[in-house]
Amino acid sequence: MPTTGERFERAVSIMAKLRGEGGCPWDREQTFDSIKPYTLEETYEVLEAIDNRDWNELPGELGDLLLQVLFYAQMAAEENRFSIDDVLDRLSAKLTDRHPHVFGNVRAETSSEVLKNWEALKTEERKKRFAASGGGREQEEDSLSALAGISSVMPALLEAHKLSSRAARIGFDWPEIGGLLEKLEEEATELEDELACLAGPAADGGEGVRGAGKMNIPDAVRPRIEEEVGDLFFVLVNIARYLAVDPESALKKTNRKFRRRFRWMEDQLRAAGRRLDEANGEELESLWQRAKDAERPALSKRA
Repeated sequence: MPTTGERFERAVSIMAKLRGEGGCPWDREQTFDSIKPYTLEETYEVLEAIDNRDWNELPGELGDLLLQVLFYAQMAAEENRFSIDDVLDRLSAKLTDRHPHVFGNVRAETSSEVLKNWEALKTEERKKRFAASGGGREQEEDSLSALAGISSVMPALLEAHKLSSRAARIGFDWPEIGGLLEKLEEEATELEDELACLAGPAADGGEGVRGAGKMNIPDAVRPRIEEEVGDLFFVLVNIARYLAVDPESALKKTNRKFRRRFRWMEDQLRAAGRRLDEANGEELESLWQRAKDAERPALSKRA
């Protein structure tokens, strides 16, 4: 039976062969940029397998995600930039350095103490990286910010979650969930106030299938509307964080629920020889309620 190390080395050697002379033409053509979309896709497939508690599928999805790491490392090795050994060394060093309560003499009895130590260690790391880079004052301020290291290119929900989490760790947070719910109501009111200024023909989005209409927002006020909607999203993400709910996963589940119920509506109309666009708003609302009712027995059984 091969060891874990032997299995890993085999995967690395297979990746090298695919990229080498006589390997796979497709694999040999790939670049760092061309692989990026697959990395994102594989990450979401891992999350979906976890959400579905599909333990038979999850090992394969995790393998696909690991393939991305091997792919990047192999391409970097070919360009003499770094190798998979450097990746593993960095990982091992980070795990030991950031867990002094396990591998050193620091005490941390609770998760909050661990996170506090983690942030302090990351701040020290940023100081060392800045000193080594020889950057200017503005770069120094950025590197020492409590929000340093949070990528601005990640999905907006994840970025908002990380920003608010980092701020919360230094005490910038609501003392209780009630304050967040009040903030949500406040932001909704501010959006309502902006929309009230648009009442009239300019705001009329016209008739159509439920949810298909759009308000005609004048360009002059669109930035304010966008800002208020963004504030609503940010508060909702904070509520999710406060309740230890991953906002991306929560929204994904709601998306799947909406897709499932919408298709049920389509099936019902199709069975009656009708199309969705032939039903009026009242019929669609009735079908939607029936779709929800149809799921309740199944949900209660799962519960």
